[in-house]
Amino acid sequence: MTKQNKAFKFRLYPNKEQEKLLSKTFGCVRFVYNKMLAERKETYEKFKDDKETLKKQKFPTPAKYKDEFPFLKEVDSLALANAQIHLQNAYKNFFEGRAEFPKFKSKKHKQSYTTNMVNGNIKIEDGHIKLPKFKKPLKMKQHREIPAEYKIKSCTISKTKTGKYYISILTEYEKETTTVNIQHVVGLDFAMDGLYVDSEKGKRANYPRFYRQALKKLAKEQRILSCRKKGSNRWHKQRLKVANLHEKVVNQRRDFLHKLSHHLASKYDCVVVEDLNMKGMSQALHFGKSVTDNAWGMFTTFLQYKLEEQGKKLIKIDKWFPSSKTCSCCGRVKESLSLSERTFRCDCGFVADRDWNASINIKHEGLRLLGLV
Repeated sequence: MTKQNKAFKFRLYPNKEQEKLLSKTFGCVRFVYNKMLAERKETYEKFKDDKETLKKQKFPTPAKYKDEFPFLKEVDSLALANAQIHLQNAYKNFFEGRAEFPKFKSKKHKQSYTTNMVNGNIKIEDGHIKLPKFKKPLKMKQHREIPAEYKIKSCTISKTKTGKYYISILTEYEKETTTVNIQHVVGLDFAMDGLYVDSEKGKRANYPRFYRQALKKLAKEQRILSCRKKGSNRWHKQRLKVANLHEKVVNQRRDFLHKLSHHLASKYDCVVVEDLNMKGMSQALHFGKSVTDNAWGMFTTFLQYKLEEQGKKLIKIDKWFPSSKTCSCCGRVKESLSLSERTFRCDCGFVADRDWNASINIKHEGLRLLGLV
């Protein structure tokens, strides 16, 4: 038996009083984070040449500011403690070279905070959830049940740009470690125009490219927004229209990718993909919008956890593997292959769609890594 984590996300419907407390908590978490970051930045500037002394410096805690700023006592102390943990993780990532130096948070940042389960302070009952510091439980649209054996660990409350509230409930449960006997394997080659091409019949995902579909509407609404006086009532109304369009695109994309990854995870025992550098690809050859719209990274993340839940595997092969230049029939590797050549032709007589040929090679490489060939 191993311990596993799973999150459940639901829509929240707070009343006016609860909205005020949520807004105050978001602000206090941001305030404490920026205060601690300012102190850490000052310490870093002072001792950056002496790494040993810098490592010994202690992090400031939220409790330090409560006497000077009494309003911090009105919100959940666990939310403030989690702000400290998030800052410590940001510093750790910076020192280990995984991220840039932490930045100050502004009101334009995503508004959210995290609280932890301590002595039953979080409870779900009759479509409501009880949270620390709230007198009454918050109304929640619980569209799916959380199994009784799942223990709540923490909750993250967030607010979108359109004013909607959501809660992500992190749970922990015990699961038997099972592995599926791998029989059905598929290779997926990333395709700019349809997300991927599979190795079975060269079938494409036919991703609708929701962002591209919404571009005309977005351009029109953003053009109107640019003519409004910033901060006026009409500006706020128009800002909401633009934000709603963006939110719709995000929701459409997530829904499509969730359903597609669920279908693949149910059908195959192992899925093989390339470990692509999507950031580099988006910056090359003006592919930024297309790469971002496809959301390949999100798709592979969904696919991975859905496969792992069933004891199946997602294999990522080396991004430098010449899948497009290799003949899937004889194994010969071409010296060069331009992007404009959409049909793969080999001297052995093999002719196929370029992406289908690449997906077959990706599958073969995955089988080799699995030791099945």
